[in-house]
Amino acid sequence: MRYLFSLLLGLALGASSVFIYSFYPPIGLILSITATCIGVWAAGRMWGKRIYRFIAAAAWGFVILRAGFPGVNEEYLIQGDSIGISLINFGFIAVVIAILTPL
Repeated sequence: MRYLFSLLLGLALGASSVFIYSFYPPIGLILSITATCIGVWAAGRMWGKRIYRFIAAAAWGFVILRAGFPGVNEEYLIQGDSIGISLINFGFIAVVIAILTPL
């Protein structure tokens, strides 16, 4: 059950990051990266193991990378502009920091 919760949390964090990052350009990006870092950290903090953080981070990464590829009608959810690239780069840095932070 804990693994499933971590997976669902990571999927929810990824989906919310995709939809929020371009809402109000600098604020939305900062909010989505901060929420990602805190959410992944909280997944491991809740039960005291780092594997739950890793599962949430892997699910987040799957959603973010899938949103960067073209869909059925060649639409992109994460644009190739500076804000979209910043979400991918700084988001992965935030996820690594959240995983490596002590419990």
